[in-house]
Amino acid sequence: MSMKIVIAGAGSVGRSVALELLAHDHDITLIDNMPEKLRISSVADADWVLADACSPDALRDAGVEDADVVVAATGDDKANLVISLLAKTEFAVPRVVARLNNPKNEWLFDQAWGVDVSVSTPRIMTALVEEAVSVGVPVRLFSFNTAAVSMHALILPEDSPVVGRRVQSLELPPSSVLAALLRDGRPLTPSADDVFEASDELLLLVPDANGADLDQLRQAVASPSSEESEEDEE
Repeated sequence: MSMKIVIAGAGSVGRSVALELLAHDHDITLIDNMPEKLRISSVADADWVLADACSPDALRDAGVEDADVVVAATGDDKANLVISLLAKTEFAVPRVVARLNNPKNEWLFDQAWGVDVSVSTPRIMTALVEEAVSVGVPVRLFSFNTAAVSMHALILPEDSPVVGRRVQSLELPPSSVLAALLRDGRPLTPSADDVFEASDELLLLVPDANGADLDQLRQAVASPSSEESEEDEE
């Protein structure tokens, strides 16, 4: 599913997130008020706006009213909070992801300021942007420097065939590992007799070289309705 995403802040973090989201076929708009940061050729497929993203008029001109996600990715925590608050309160953007620069400010980055989730790493920021529509689809969180393996998150659909079944019944690819479960915001160490629940978030280690493993994981948890829609498209 393609999303319209507005990214405020066209520095290295904003451009990195934009490039990865463009590779996933999303519609991207970048906003920055510093002309020297408008390196349009570096993210040529995005729309670019030279404006102050802390201004409601600038956000409106950038199409925030129609955005599925706003990413406040500037290097200034105060600006990111203002952008997040405007996106949520003035434009009712469904999902707001904000970059946290100074850990001392973490207590401010909550829903009172319009922030759905705060993060400091571009790779994880990308994953959290896409998490809005990633139910049943593996989303890469990060890679390990010392091994060709990545951590992926996979949220179980409510009507997934594995819901209500034991962990040991999940047919994982031979080279993939279920590392943890997140349930109701709490991490769990999965045991063979644990039972999957709807909306469980599976954290899986998957080799980078084998894309077939991701397809197998997606099919293993896919809801019947999604499988039928794929058959119709074929």
